[in-house]
Amino acid sequence: MRVLSRAEEIILLAVARLDGHAYGVSIREQVEKAIGSRWSFGVIYKTLKKIRAKGYVTRISSEPLPERGGRTRFYYQLTPDGFGALEEIRRINLALWRGTVAWLPRGKA
Repeated sequence: MRVLSRAEEIILLAVARLDGHAYGVSIREQVEKAIGSRWSFGVIYKTLKKIRAKGYVTRISSEPLPERGGRTRFYYQLTPDGFGALEEIRRINLALWRGTVAWLPRGKA
C-alpha cells in the first residue's frame, strides 16, 4: 500500500472536485480556495507528474486554443486507482482522528 503525501492528496481532491475541468490554473485556484494559500505552478505540476506516474490521473490534451496562441491545454482526470487512493487516505485519516478530539487542548479542536 502506497500512502499519499499531503500534496498528492490535495491535488487529487482538486482534480476530483473540478470534474473534467482540471488543468494547471483551475487546479491552482481550487487549491488556493480550499487551503487559503497559493501554491506555485512548479509544486502543482511536479505533484501532477508524480501522481500521473503512479496511475492516479490521466492527462488529456485539448485542441489548440486561440487565446493561448495556439497552444494545447492539458486536462487531468482521476483514474479508478486515483479514486481508490483517495478512499484509502480518507480511511487512514478517519482512523487516526477517531478519538483524538477528547485529548486536544480546549480551543484547538
